[in-house]
Amino acid sequence: QVQLVESGGGLVQAGGSLRLSCSVSGRIVGINAMGWYRQAPGKQRELVAGSTSGGRTNYADSVKGRFTISRDIRKNAVYLQMNSLKPEDTAVYYCNTEASVGGTYWGQGTQVTVSS
Repeated sequence: QVQLVESGGGLVQAGGSLRLSCSVSGRIVGINAMGWYRQAPGKQRELVAGSTSGGRTNYADSVKGRFTISRDIRKNAVYLQMNSLKPEDTAVYYCNTEASVGGTYWGQGTQVTVSS
């Protein structure tokens, strides 16, 4: 019954910005962390940004200073603000939730394409 749906992906020129949203339907109990992953063609899925229940965040070195993860607890949503986008940011982006009850949940992914 729990579903995570991403939105906000698209095509943008290098140097531009996008804001990804992940809306959670249903009830997730005991969220420990939420985050964003990405997977480029021929590459492994990698963690882009994570946020713990305590508000701590971490970022991949490649996106530090450019991306910001945030959460809206009331809406059970997580966002990724992406600025100064580079062609190497091109990937499918997935939101993720880890919960003490229910395990791990994944969204279906949203495509981000950055042109040079």
